[in-house]
This record gives sequence, C-alpha cells and structure tokens, in this order.
Amino acid sequence: MPLVPTGQIVAAGPVCAFNVITLEHAEAIVAGAEAAGRPVVLQISENAVRFHGRLAPIAAGARAVAASAAVDVALHLDHVVSPDLWRSAPEHGFGSVMVDASRLPYQENVAATRAAAEFAHASGLWVEAELGTVGGKAGEPPVDPHAPGARTEPGEAASYVAATGVDALAVAVGSSHAMTTRSAALDQPLIERLRAAVPVPLVLHGSSGVPDDELRRAVAAGIVKVNIGTALNVAFTGAVRHALTARPDVVDPRRYLTPARDAMSGTVARFCRLVAGGDETSGPVDAGLAVTVTES
Repeated sequence: MPLVPTGQIVAAGPVCAFNVITLEHAEAIVAGAEAAGRPVVLQISENAVRFHGRLAPIAAGARAVAASAAVDVALHLDHVVSPDLWRSAPEHGFGSVMVDASRLPYQENVAATRAAAEFAHASGLWVEAELGTVGGKAGEPPVDPHAPGARTEPGEAASYVAATGVDALAVAVGSSHAMTTRSAALDQPLIERLRAAVPVPLVLHGSSGVPDDELRRAVAAGIVKVNIGTALNVAFTGAVRHALTARPDVVDPRRYLTPARDAMSGTVARFCRLVAGGDETSGPVDAGLAVTVTES
C-alpha cells in the first residue's frame, strides 16, 4: 500500500519506529509489523546514509518494501545534522524528518530547528527535534543519562516547541542510544511532567536499552513514538554468528541473512506488541541483548 504520512501514524499511536540500515532491515521490520498487526515507521538515519554513501538506493528500497506491506508504513529521515540531507527528504518520499541540532547551544538549536521546520512544513513534512542529551550516538563520547543537565526540562521544552514549530519532541529521560543491555531506568515522573507541558507527541530514543516494564510505563506516561535500532542489530548479528559457527563452510550470504532477517522480524513483532499493550506471549524482547554492535 502507499506510504502513510508519519504524522498520521503517530497521531494514532503509540507506535514503534525502527532503524533501517540494509534492505534486510526494511523487510524484517515490515514483516514483524505485519505479524503484530501494527503500523510502523521505517527510519533511515544520517549515519546509515553515510554508510551507503548516498540516500537514494536505501530510500528506494525502503519505499519498495513499504509499497507491498499489509500494514500502514511511514518513512522517516532520522537524526539529520546536514541541511543538504534534510532538504533532500521530499524528493525521496519521506513523510518526516528528525532535525538534530541537539549538539548546539540552546539558542542556536532553536534557530537551526526553526529554519528546518519552516522548510519541512512548506514541503509537507512532519518534523521531529531533540532537546536534552540522549547520549550514545555514533561518533560521540558516552554521556551519563542521569548526569545533571542531561534531562529535558519541561518549561524549556514547552518554550522550545513554541519557538521552533516542531511536530514532535524527542526527550532525554534516562535512555541512551546503542545500549546492548536492557538496564535503562527512565524518569517516569519527568515523562508525565513533559506530557503535561508539551503540546506535541513525545519521542523516546534509545528504547532498545529500556526494560519491558519501564517501556510500558513510559508509554502510559506519555511517550508516543518509540525508537528502536540496536535491538535489531543484536538480533541480526547474533543470528549471523550462530549460523556461521554452525556452518563455517557456508559462503552463500542467503544462508545466514535469512535467519538474521527472521530474528529481526521476531524482535520487531515483540516490540510492536509490547508498545501497543497487546499480546506479549511470543517471548521476551531482550533475548540476545548481550552483543556489542554499532548503533545506526
């Protein structure tokens, strides 16, 4: 079916958004969402674009996978620092973009994000931004999510949304990107205060490291879009490692990419059910989260 605008899917949330690195990621995400009967957001980050060297091929692959999906699928350009990249989003079929100016001082963040939002809205795009410090992104030093100043302050968040005009806000509430153990402790009261103060949907980045109960509570407290990347990479890498250990003579990549794709699909289905508050009898979503991988 045709791509669905990201804002439409988020408005009907809560919804999971999964990072796409390879075509197998996109196929697994859609298959898992179909198994769970849930809409889904396919996210391609600036780091993933850098890995491929250009946006067009991986964006075209994701669009093609979405076109045959039996559930609603949106396409989102994630953690974009480069203005040239977010300006290219409309021509590649994206319904939304996450403009990441969080590394900048507050006033510079506001100015950069407002300019990006004006362009994006004129192009029909839904816009997400980040305020606070969600550490662990590739190329950055680790950040203690519990350190003073790392959390998003509700009053500042409300002012930021009003000043920038963004449609959703990623907030720092205790999670971190690239976690390979599910041990993050979220500040649930802060999520509730942010929900009360901020008039747009709240987004949780670094959700792979959040335990089941914490994730359920976060959604109940006001998180609407749940971003997941590392958990897929852990499932993928673990399945490849298992397949090649069992059959070290294998050279056909289909022999190990098939179980890797299936493992990611199962992880997607479990997260979708968990976030939606539905049936979780298919197993824990933390299975295998003990492998060090690189976040997208």
